[in-house]
Amino acid sequence: MNTTQLLGRVIRLMRLVTENRAVKWGTLLLGVTSIGLIFGVASEVMYGIDHGANLIAYWHISMAWVGAVALTTTFVGSLLYLRFEGRYWNRIAHSAGEIGFLFVTLTLITGSIWGRVVWNSWWEWTDVRLVTFLLVWFVYAGYLVVYASTERGADEQYTAVYGVVGFLTVPLSYVSTRLWIPTFHETTLGNPQVSANINPLVLVVSLVAVSFLYTYLLGLRIRIHEIEDKIQYRASGRRR
Repeated sequence: MNTTQLLGRVIRLMRLVTENRAVKWGTLLLGVTSIGLIFGVASEVMYGIDHGANLIAYWHISMAWVGAVALTTTFVGSLLYLRFEGRYWNRIAHSAGEIGFLFVTLTLITGSIWGRVVWNSWWEWTDVRLVTFLLVWFVYAGYLVVYASTERGADEQYTAVYGVVGFLTVPLSYVSTRLWIPTFHETTLGNPQVSANINPLVLVVSLVAVSFLYTYLLGLRIRIHEIEDKIQYRASGRRR
């Protein structure tokens, strides 16, 4: 099997996943289940503070992780576009970048609300995780601006290069609490001393629910891209 055939199979597999009706219904079912578990099972006490806003943590953490997955998809799609070209890779890179930017934005908003309750502060410039995650937000806001400024089919390489280089900020943000001393955010993975009172079952269900939502939105955005391309192609044909 050559590279072209392999990539063709990957594209067909991705279409099969993102366009599957099971993803749509799974998003609905898991979303409802997540809401039920968060408000019916999860404790409102975190870091010794009893407040309903603590329940935001389950979506905050899930959106942060899935946002990273989305931006990783942008990185991989950009790499494949630069190496093999192919309109599909550019579509998936931009689609994932839009959704990833949305999740990063919601992560910052929910984190600010949760932080106001737990740490009595909407924002803290001395916290390395907050600052580096804000950097990710600015970088991908720039990515969307660059994409909007490029001409389809002509100079999309610039966007792809940006998608590759800009991704460096994502792993930087996630390892920042290990590289520098955080003010608020603890290292969670591999840290048995973490003090947040998080219910593992509720967190996993919420994480899966947000993952299904991402997959559904990704497929929807790719289809919109395809419709836009068809309209542009027909319009350019009529002009000629």
